Amino acid sequence: MGIAQAIIHKPNLLILDEPTNGLDPEGIKEMRELLINLAKKEKMAILISSHNLAELDNLCNKICIIKNGEIVETSGIAEIKRETEKNYNIFEISNTEKIKEILPNAIIIDISKFKIEAKKEEIPKIIQLLVKSNINIYEVKKEEKSLEDAFFEKTGGNIIE
Repeated sequence: MGIAQAIIHKPNLLILDEPTNGLDPEGIKEMRELLINLAKKEKMAILISSHNLAELDNLCNKICIIKNGEIVETSGIAEIKRETEKNYNIFEISNTEKIKEILPNAIIIDISKFKIEAKKEEIPKIIQLLVKSNINIYEVKKEEKSLEDAFFEKTGGNIIE
């Protein structure tokens, strides 16, 4: 009802605080679709204040991160997720038993996966090294950073100074 009252006069800017809080999954989906339609079809700017970073990741195209009342980042979601201190690639292989011997900088995830910091140009060399070591490679992918990862990287966590 509150959303209906807020949009009845077709404002240029709609400000919402935790719009999906307390909704069931179906309600969240419907709210997300409504807000996307309002933004696209009605050309309405929508400002959302929320702690639900996963939902913002699905809904927003720009973000403003605030820490202790100060803005620490304002950018597009895609840009903030691309900015990272480290570029990790995840390898799915037949077995990670010998990986530390072959790649000392590798971080073992589980019995068939490891990640390693590497630039795109370095990946073929890593693959060649693994093949020479008789290790089957099933998948190589860039580690995707979530909005939550980006938030903690920018703020250092939820520490009040």
